[in-house]
Amino acid sequence: MRRAVCPGSFDPVTNGHLDIVGRASRLFDEVIIGVLINQSKTGLFTIEERLEMLREATAEYGNVRVASFHGLLVDFCRSQGAAVVVKGLRAVSDFDYELQMAQMNIGLSGVETLFMPTNPLYSFLSSSLVKDVVKWGGDASAYLPDNVLDRLVGRLKQN
Repeated sequence: MRRAVCPGSFDPVTNGHLDIVGRASRLFDEVIIGVLINQSKTGLFTIEERLEMLREATAEYGNVRVASFHGLLVDFCRSQGAAVVVKGLRAVSDFDYELQMAQMNIGLSGVETLFMPTNPLYSFLSSSLVKDVVKWGGDASAYLPDNVLDRLVGRLKQN
């Protein structure tokens, strides 16, 4: 079985993330969305909330599942039986950083990295950017799944 991991913090998941996941789901038998638990950072959403939003947003894909992990990505890949990491690239600046990580990952464990260029519709998109747009009353509906937009608006109204 060809299995890949799409890692990230997904705080929150955007349509750009989902574009990469959807495209990866057509290339691999199974795609695991790996949500990083970074104990040194406090996200807007809890890990459990992110997992739930991702499960709702990817429900249409029969070969996508969602899991959380901490520690090294390559250890998570190994535990899931995945030999490939799939990463979306928005710009050259993403490539500089991601190439270093890919080279480290293959050196540590032989896990390959597949870079996918982001759909031009989402080339500027980031979780931080949509949080700012919503925080200041802007319309981010074109960039987030409906379930995520509703939660984001609700969360930012609380803060």
